[in-house]
Amino acid sequence: MNHDQKPTKDQLSRRRFFVKAGLGAAAAAAVPAIAGSCSSGQKQKKGISRFFSPGDVVLFQGDSITDAGRNRQRQLPNDAASIGTGYVYLIAAGILKELAGHELTVYNRGISGNKVYQLAERWQEDCIDLEPDVLSILIGVNDYWHARQGRYDGTPEVYERDFRELLNRTRESLPNIKLVICEPFILTETSAVDDSWMEPFRVYREIASKLAGEFSAVRVPFQQSFNVALTKAPATHWTGDGVHPSLAGCRLMADAWLEAIS
Repeated sequence: MNHDQKPTKDQLSRRRFFVKAGLGAAAAAAVPAIAGSCSSGQKQKKGISRFFSPGDVVLFQGDSITDAGRNRQRQLPNDAASIGTGYVYLIAAGILKELAGHELTVYNRGISGNKVYQLAERWQEDCIDLEPDVLSILIGVNDYWHARQGRYDGTPEVYERDFRELLNRTRESLPNIKLVICEPFILTETSAVDDSWMEPFRVYREIASKLAGEFSAVRVPFQQSFNVALTKAPATHWTGDGVHPSLAGCRLMADAWLEAIS
């Protein structure tokens, strides 16, 4: 056809037919994926609503990954500045939106640099006194990292002992609490973490997982989630230094946490 000539009505009709047919086929192909995604989302929402009860106080504890630059001077629940800019923010925003009628109270008390014994030192004020119904703990990377750097004389045995004592203390004071124990994680080929971390740090991950089972806690397998994510993008997409998550890494953690509790 000469490009200077206008298409006939018959030609336009055929074009519209093929365009509509193509769009229809694409839409039909997308339906199963969309339906599966909707079904998965609805299932997770139901699981989340079963996990939380109306009026629950939800507390997140840990180190810098949990802290995420929160304003420690405010210490307010359901407050963006008090919750920081990490995975806790994304989880809190999600559950407060999805369970708007539950009137949940969400606190973040993570402190950068903390190891288990430092959680214990502030546990009365930063946990017991808040009377949480749900407690999520992510701790362990500093227990290894600082020992590796010679800044701390801790060992895996010390980590396990201190963590178990902390959980026992929590259960004694708050017998009905729902515990969520998050697996500490690392990613190699990053600015701070190389392959020499893998084997010694694996012991800390296994201890956290063992304690989750021992205390009937929900276990959040962060390392597994990041390992799967590495098939989509390199480690530096998910964390710059191998320890602290990027924006994408925070979203990955929030998704893994919500999936675990649901």
